[in-house]
Amino acid sequence: MAPVAPVGDRATVLRWKPCEGEAQQGFECAVAKVPLDYTRPRSRTIDLAVIRHKATAPGRRTASLFFNPGGPGGAGTVGLPELYEKFPEQLRERFDIISWDPRGVGESTPVRCFDTAEEAIAWHAPVPPFPVGREERRAYIAAYAELARRCEQRDPELLRHISTADVARDLDRLRRAVGEERLRYWGISYGTLLGATYANLFPSRVGRLVLDGNVDPQAWVNGGSRKEPRLNTFLRLESDLGSADTLGQFLELCGGAPVSHCAFSAGNPGATRAKFNELMRRLEAQPVGSWTYARTVSEVRGGLYTVHPGWNGTAETLQTLWEGDAPQEPPAPPGPPRYPGFEQPLAVLCAESPNPRDPQRYVALDRLSTARAGDLGHWWVWANEPCASWRAKAAASYAGPWDRPTAHPVLVVNPTYDPATPYQGGQAMARELADARLLTLNGYGHTALDNPSSCVNEHAVRYFLSGVLPPVGATCEQDTPPFSAETSAK
Repeated sequence: MAPVAPVGDRATVLRWKPCEGEAQQGFECAVAKVPLDYTRPRSRTIDLAVIRHKATAPGRRTASLFFNPGGPGGAGTVGLPELYEKFPEQLRERFDIISWDPRGVGESTPVRCFDTAEEAIAWHAPVPPFPVGREERRAYIAAYAELARRCEQRDPELLRHISTADVARDLDRLRRAVGEERLRYWGISYGTLLGATYANLFPSRVGRLVLDGNVDPQAWVNGGSRKEPRLNTFLRLESDLGSADTLGQFLELCGGAPVSHCAFSAGNPGATRAKFNELMRRLEAQPVGSWTYARTVSEVRGGLYTVHPGWNGTAETLQTLWEGDAPQEPPAPPGPPRYPGFEQPLAVLCAESPNPRDPQRYVALDRLSTARAGDLGHWWVWANEPCASWRAKAAASYAGPWDRPTAHPVLVVNPTYDPATPYQGGQAMARELADARLLTLNGYGHTALDNPSSCVNEHAVRYFLSGVLPPVGATCEQDTPPFSAETSAK
C-alpha cells in the first residue's frame, strides 16, 4: 500500500455521487475543475468529467487505479463502464478504478465545432472514411479544411491547451485529489503515450504503470524534429503494417477453419486470401448498397481490434458482401443522438504530432502505404490528412526526453499482432523508457485488456499489488484463440 497522503486537493475537489446514465449503473461520477493553462493557473478553468467504480471488497481496498481508454479522444466515462468487467477480478476487488474524459473530450469541457449533435452528424455523413479517386480526394480535402476553419472560430484558446502534456498534468491533479502519493495507472493505446508522458513529467510520482498496446513516443513526436515530416503520424507508428499483418493472420486462421467456425472461409488460407482480394476489387468497381470499398475497408480495420466477437462478426460481414447482399445495419440507439465528437481526436493529434502540411502529399503517402500494407493502408494515411489544414498548435506539448528515471519500473504489454499499435511499438516503448519491462502477448487484437489473457492478468495483478515484474522475455497466450469451436458455438 502506498504511504498515506493528504486526502483531497485544495485546487481540485471531487464530490462523488451516483452516475445518472443507464450504462453507468454502479459507478460514481464527479466533476473536477482544473486550469486551462497551467502556466496561468488563476485564469480560465475547465471541467473534467470523472468516473469511478469503488473497490468491490472494501475491507481489502488497497488504493486507486486510474485508467485511460485510448484515442486520443477516448472518453473514460464511456470506456470504463464498457471495459470494467475485463479488468482482473483481484484488481476490481482491491482498487477504486477511476477514469475521466480528458480535456476537450466527451463530457469534459469539449472541443465542439458544431452547435448540435444533429448538425455534426449531418456534416460528417457525406465524408467517406477515406477518398477514392480524384473527385473524392478534392471533396475530402476541402471538407476537412472547412472543418479546421470552423473549429478555429469556436474556441481557439481551448484548441491550444488539450495536449497530452496538459492531460498528464490533469492526471496528476486527479491523483492528488484522491489522496494518492504515487500514480497507479493502466493506459491502453493512446493511453500509453499519456502514461509515458506522465512518467517523464512526474518521474518521482510514478507508482505502478501498465502501458498496454503501445504508441512509440518518438514516432508520435517525429523524434522532436522541427522539420517537415516525411511520413504522417500513423505511418511513422507503422499502424498500417500492424493492420496488414493482423489481417493476414485473420485470413490465414479463417482459411484454416471450417465455415462453421469462420463464415468467410474458402477452405484454405490461400483461397481465403484470394477471396478477400477479389471482394475488395469488386467493391472498388461497384458498392453493395451503402457498403462502398472505403466503408468496408474501414469496418474490417475496426473489426480486427477485438478478436471476440469482432473477428467472427467481420467474417460474417465479408461473407454477406461476397454473396452480394448488404449487411444488416445496427439499430439506432434510443434517445436523442449523442454528440459524435469526431473532431476531438483530430484536435489532440493535429496540434501536437507533426504531419505533412501539403494535402497533396497524402496522395503519394497513399501509394506508399498501400504498396507496403495493402487495402488497409488507405485508412491510415487519410486519417491524418485533416492535420494538413489544422491551424492550432499545442502551447505546452511534450517531445521528450523519454528516459527520465522513475520511482518505480513500468510494465509494458503488447500483443504480437496488434492492428493499431504493432508489437514494435511495445518494443520501442520498453527501450525508450528509463526502466521498463516488456511482457509479450502472443496473440491478436488491439491491447491485452480488450483481448483477455489470464496470464497477462496474473502478471498485472502481481505488479500492481507487489511491484513484481514478469521475468525478462516473458510471454503469454490469449485465453481463447480466434475462430475456435468455443466461439463459433456462441
